[in-house]
Amino acid sequence: MGVGCKAQPATPAQNEEMIRRIETVVRAQYGIPSDIVIVLGARKPSQLAGYDSLQVTMQKSGQSQVVDFLISTDNKTLAHLETYSLTDYPLFDLTNRPVRGNPAAKVTVINYDDLECPYCAQMHQSLFPATLNRYKDTVRFIYKGNPLVSIHPWAMHAAVDSNCLAEQGGEAYWAYVDYIHSHANEVNGEDRDLTKSFERLDLIARQHATLNKLDEARLNACMAKQDESAVRATMKEAETLRVEGAPALFVNGVRVEGAIPQAEIWKVLDKVLRAEGVTPPAAVPAPAAPASAMPSQAKPEPPGN
Repeated sequence: MGVGCKAQPATPAQNEEMIRRIETVVRAQYGIPSDIVIVLGARKPSQLAGYDSLQVTMQKSGQSQVVDFLISTDNKTLAHLETYSLTDYPLFDLTNRPVRGNPAAKVTVINYDDLECPYCAQMHQSLFPATLNRYKDTVRFIYKGNPLVSIHPWAMHAAVDSNCLAEQGGEAYWAYVDYIHSHANEVNGEDRDLTKSFERLDLIARQHATLNKLDEARLNACMAKQDESAVRATMKEAETLRVEGAPALFVNGVRVEGAIPQAEIWKVLDKVLRAEGVTPPAAVPAPAAPASAMPSQAKPEPPGN
């Protein structure tokens, strides 16, 4: 069963956007997987001034569960013991974040990323270029810094440098992120000297600034300052979303944590695209076995597969 969000009666585009926001908040906040369908009931007056009652039904395989929410009459707040903003919720705050893909796409992948994390590097390699090439203009990708500073000593510096590049354009930012995620050993160095790692990160940033014809004086001033406030803000967002590690993806609110296989990422994207009324790309056929291969040469599958 594919994901979806329905309401009665049918509503204009503005209310459809509100429905999408409610579903995104519910999925992200409660970790609702993509194979569970969310159906919104009709709004009714509640006993709490300024709020209507809203029943949210979660359905899967013929079973359903109803959860009671409150929604403010000004459409700004959703409440269920706790309140969640429908205007400045972390997954809607994309201010100054470089976009890869179609900026107007209906499906948004937000990745809370750590540039020093090897699992994040695996996830990044699954997304780019293969996933971007597969989904083309139907999906947009946005990264937010979530360096795990207790175990990754240069991740914060890398996040700050990437933001300095982002201030002047997305191309240099994405080129830097691509490079760092595939050259962590170069940043570490053989002696793992942290000061040298910082110097290498700055040098790599300057190289990408030169290639993209950025204002290098402005970049140098930004990197010298090493202002962590913007990164700390997105780290706080991750905490609000109960993200416990990296990477952590949210696909229109559907949570995907850890470096899962590329095929699993594509399954989530396909389901979310269908929920948005967008036909996903055709399935990729499995590679054919070599003509010379004999049945006796096939490797047995592990038990349980």
